[in-house]
Amino acid sequence: MKGTSPLKIKWIRNTFTTVILITIAIFIYFQFVSKSIVTQTSEMPTSLHPIVEERTNLLIEQAASKGIVVIITDGFRSIADQDILYEQGRSTEGNIVTHARGGESYHNYGLAVDFALKDSGGNVLWDRQFDGNGNGIADWSEVVTLAKELGFEWGGDWINFKDYPHLEMNFGLAIDDLQRGERPPDGALTVNGQS
Repeated sequence: MKGTSPLKIKWIRNTFTTVILITIAIFIYFQFVSKSIVTQTSEMPTSLHPIVEERTNLLIEQAASKGIVVIITDGFRSIADQDILYEQGRSTEGNIVTHARGGESYHNYGLAVDFALKDSGGNVLWDRQFDGNGNGIADWSEVVTLAKELGFEWGGDWINFKDYPHLEMNFGLAIDDLQRGERPPDGALTVNGQS
């Protein structure tokens, strides 16, 4: 910069550095601070999310059309109920059925359901090999396929802890997001190009 005084160059450099630091500070504020302030006011759900409820009902109907009776054994679960379930197999009798404490499960936000099958005698089954409709395909597999087509994620696909009765729709939100108060929209969800 020929003809520019060293003092002016220093002033330009300091101004540029200040602008960069202010921009970074604003970015950090909007990414973290403002987000936590806004989301602290979000209330905890008290029932299934409307889209999850709608898709669950569709799953039951579609399975019935294939001769499969699906029952929902659990849907929305309060944080207190989740804590009780978490203690099962730890401080209370029974097998461990969850690794999620209260607030760490999609059930706590109305975004998950657990299902089972019912045979012709009215018995509730968690038998993944049962073929009650006699078409040569396990009813459980048929239900899982239908659920995935409706936009559910299946707990049986998880790597570390297989939760075969579990179906969830997380809407792209992690548990951390939900704990900060973010919630999915109540509006229509598109699955496979259909709403």
